[in-house]
This record gives sequence, structure tokens and C-alpha cells, in this order.
Amino acid sequence: MPREAGLIRRGVLWLLLLGPLFFLSYGLANNHTATRDDVGTLVFAWESQVPLWPWTIIPYWSIDLLYGLSFLLPRTRREMDRHALALLSAQLICVVCFLLWPLRFTFERPELGGLFGWLFDVLMGFDKPFNQAPSLHIALLVIIWTMFARHLRGGISRGLMHGWMALIGLSVLTTWQHHFIDVPTGALAGLLCVWLWPREGHAPLLAMRLAQDPKRWRLAVYYSLGGALCAGLAWVTGGAWLWLLWPALALLMVALNYALLGASGFQKGADGRLSMAASVLLAPYLLGAWINSRWWTRKHPQADEVCDGVFLGRIPGRGEASGFAAIVDLCAELPCPCGPGNSDARVAAYDSYPTLDLVVAELDLLRQAANAIETRRRKGPVLVCCALGFSRSATAVAAWLLVSGRCTRAAEAEALIRLARPGIVLRSAHHQRLGQLEPQP
Repeated sequence: MPREAGLIRRGVLWLLLLGPLFFLSYGLANNHTATRDDVGTLVFAWESQVPLWPWTIIPYWSIDLLYGLSFLLPRTRREMDRHALALLSAQLICVVCFLLWPLRFTFERPELGGLFGWLFDVLMGFDKPFNQAPSLHIALLVIIWTMFARHLRGGISRGLMHGWMALIGLSVLTTWQHHFIDVPTGALAGLLCVWLWPREGHAPLLAMRLAQDPKRWRLAVYYSLGGALCAGLAWVTGGAWLWLLWPALALLMVALNYALLGASGFQKGADGRLSMAASVLLAPYLLGAWINSRWWTRKHPQADEVCDGVFLGRIPGRGEASGFAAIVDLCAELPCPCGPGNSDARVAAYDSYPTLDLVVAELDLLRQAANAIETRRRKGPVLVCCALGFSRSATAVAAWLLVSGRCTRAAEAEALIRLARPGIVLRSAHHQRLGQLEPQP
């Protein structure tokens, strides 16, 4: 992609804004916490075995250089602005957490000499043992790492970059700047910011719209309660149970998708993949969704032909798409390994129309899916899929039968599909939506 003009100046302007804001907000939070008498600690017993490696102060400091260099990489104004907004969001999220839940680093670092000792002295000139969880250093690292990974393509340079970035992440522990809890929470904060400001597609903060479907709100409440339960257990039990904060965040994000963002919150692209940030943040939920998909279809994993080379089935796993010329995918929450650019891309065409689970698709989306099915089937067998192949994909096939004129009534289309796949689930809301596609007398 050709680089847009004026990006260097735009990057400098962003740095002139973000640099002073970083030192001002970080320093004020540090100084304020130093005056409080309610600062706690959160450290595991095994952390006493973490070594102090003075030389890792060099990779620790190097993030400042990489922070500035990252503004040389974007190729469009939107990519530049979203990168800057992600960094700004990380700053705001972490500083708010520092003020609400202050923590103190507990290890006493011995006196160090030489270059490494001088670098530590410079660092401690403005960095006190507060501002711990989530680690802003790690949050910024995730955002910067994402930017470099996106633009460095060479095998050797890419490998060196990943190695150095990993070393920066390790250095927050081996310089005795952070306890372990700060690292995963910082990574989640950074990934959340990358998710909030993706390079492509709608930014979630700019795409929020209140759901009109009452069922979406009910599901949002259920997922919110699940997230609150996980967070409550993590808070009460502590220790290793703190990992429950990850599924808590994942379930709350799913609730947000149902209430405000819709299917776009899963950030599934035209290649069938979820964004890196969505994949990691939602990993506990995605694992559960994949297990649920495989469990309910374990006795009938194969797709079923409805008519004219159109098959209905579950979202395929690796090696399960052989024999199909195209895939029309209605699933929002699970990746499809058969999309273009994937290692298992064995189909000639892939179309994605992400739809929320247990929710009836919008009429326009059903029309688009129906047209895609008709276009693709002319060149070979087409698999129409969702998580189970029972509801969303069945609705799309029914829409295709109606739009293409093969059926004139929704009940007729459902009966034809049920002959091929008896387990489909189409409720009254599906019937009402499909009725809108029936030819008018």
C-alpha cells in the first residue's frame, strides 16, 4: 500500500501530545499514591525466586525509543490515528486503575554501579514503587508490538523483533519493577486498546448502538451475570483463581456485543479470522463456544445437502472443507480456518456474514447471504455454516430458497431443509423474518 503524504508531521504532532501527557499523568498518579496510607500489595510467594538481571534495564528502557519509532510505520492517517488513540487509551485506563486500586512493589533492589546502575538511578528519579497493576509498560508494549508485527515482514528482522519485544516484557520482572500480577493485567489492558482501535473496520467506541431486540438484552444480562460471577470468585478466593478475571472480561465483552456492538464486536474479517486482540481477549469464551459446537454435533459432524449443491452444516475445522467450492459463513464468534490466507484455505471462495448466536439475522444480511449462495453454487458445492449448522445457517439457506424462487413460503423452505437436516431450530422470530422474503401476491 502506498504511504499517504504528511504522516511524519502527523506522527510528530501525536508525539508532542502523548509524550507530555504520559509524564504528567504517570508522575501525578505516582506522587498521589505516595501520600496514601491505603496502598496494598499483591505478590505471590514464588516471586521471591525471580532473579534481578541488571542488564535487562537496557531492553526495559528501549521501549521509549520503540514508542517513537512506531509512529514511522503507519501507512494511512487512520492507522496512525488509531495507533495513537490506542496508546492514549492505555494511558488513561492504567492511570485510572493506579488511582482506584493502588499497589506497591515490595522488593528492595540493591545498590548497582556502572552503566546499569546509572540507568536504574535515572529511572527511579521519576518512577516510584507504585503504578503497578495493570503494568502500563506492558500495555504500551502490546500496542507497539502489534504495530511492528504488522509491518515487519522479513524473516530475520521479524524474528529479532519478536525476540526483543519478548525480552522487554520479561524485563519488567527481572529489573524488579513489577510483580507478576501486573504483567497479565497489563497485557489485557493493551489488547483491549488494540481491540478498541483496530486498524480496519469500525472502532467499537464509534459503533455502539443500543440493541432493539429484547432477546439480545436478555442474552447480554446472562453473559454479564456470568462475567460478574467469575470476577466475584476471583476477588473472594484470590491466588490462582485470579485467572478467572480473564473469562470475566471475555464474558463482559460478549455481553457488550449483544447489548451495543453486534457481531462486529467479534472483529471477524473477510478472511474468516478474528482479530488478534479479539482472539486473545475472548479466548475463554471462544474455547467454550468451540467445545459447544463440537459437542452438539458430535453424532452428526457432516454437512447435509439441501438441494442443488447447497449444503448445510457446522463451521468446518481443519481438513473438513474438502469437496466444497465455496463457504458462506454466518458465524460471528468462531474463526473459519478455510478463509483466504489461512493455512487450510482449500476452497475457491469464502463469504462471511457474521451474525450473533441465538439472534435472528437482519433482513439485509439474509438477502446478501442468499445472493452469495446462489452465485457461489454455480461454480460448485457450497457449504453454508454457523457454529452448529442448526439455526443461523439454516435461516440463510431458507432465505436463499425464497429469494431464488425455489420456495414461495417460509414453511415450505423450512420443510425442505428439515428433510435434509432434521435438527434445525427455527423459531417464531425466524419465521417472521423469513416471511418478509416471501413473494407478495
